[in-house]
Amino acid sequence: MLKKDLGLLVLILVVGAIVALINPRFLSPVNMANTANLIGLFGLFSLGEGLVIITGGIDLSIGSVFALLGVIFVDLLVTYELPWPLAFLIILVMGTLIGWINGFLITRMRLQPFVVTLCGLLLYRGIARYYTNDGTAGFAFGQSFPTLEWLTTGRSYGVPHSFMAFVIIALAMAVLLHRSVFGRYLFAVGRNEEAARYSGIRTGRVVAAAYVICGALAGLSSVFLTMYTRSISPASHGNFYELYGIAAAVLGGCSLRGGEGTIVGIVLGAILLQILQNLVNLLGIPSSLNFAVMGAVILIGVLADQQFKEYRERRVAGRENEGAGAKAPSLLAK
Repeated sequence: MLKKDLGLLVLILVVGAIVALINPRFLSPVNMANTANLIGLFGLFSLGEGLVIITGGIDLSIGSVFALLGVIFVDLLVTYELPWPLAFLIILVMGTLIGWINGFLITRMRLQPFVVTLCGLLLYRGIARYYTNDGTAGFAFGQSFPTLEWLTTGRSYGVPHSFMAFVIIALAMAVLLHRSVFGRYLFAVGRNEEAARYSGIRTGRVVAAAYVICGALAGLSSVFLTMYTRSISPASHGNFYELYGIAAAVLGGCSLRGGEGTIVGIVLGAILLQILQNLVNLLGIPSSLNFAVMGAVILIGVLADQQFKEYRERRVAGRENEGAGAKAPSLLAK
């Protein structure tokens, strides 16, 4: 995995250098800060998506979760006038609960992750549209929450707080995934769930925990995204955002088969994805091609993963053949 991460880092530097040569504005402080802000906003939930993919699952409902939790968060602040820390806690709990529901349906009811989260994609957005009567939820003119706005959309020493939050969460996820027993269980379940179960791992709890973490990070991200946009149209807010998370994870080396991936890779994948999006904007390419870029990125990532798998299998087979050839003379000698 280290080779993949280094290769991705080199690719980021090369693409960044090319973009800077094409358009020097890429390296301007304003553009770098804006790009860092977007990396933080989209990277937060990409970490949760990556954990789910490592278990061999997928979450297609994240974008709709943003729409539902976003309109509820605005309503709690504007209509019910709750203190923002309480409203934030409610949204975080709701995101965690949605993750738990996904995990329960997948592990206890034995439903496919694709089916469960696809139904969630439709269900949560439908509820959000009904909740607002298909209207737009937003803050009133002149209404502000200084502390909340500073924490979510502010900057310290020129660095966006969303990016800082992303780095902090990524460090915590790195410890969880690569330095804990739970992380080893995640990889074991992703590689072979049945073998992991026979080895004594409670695979259901491990998979459910991955979806709970993903839901909690989606709840956290929904607050940042709500304060970033300040108004939410439930019919469009968060549309296809799950693709950003999947693309970042796949670019970062997470195999859709499960059992592979690193937090560093997901972070680098989120960075590369936003650099590519920035390239599209700086070159004046129509924004309608953004999804085409994402689709191409996911396809290239899957193709690269497949080629890497076949290359690794050939190397393993070659070593086994060499070992068998080395043993043959000694057997004949006897």
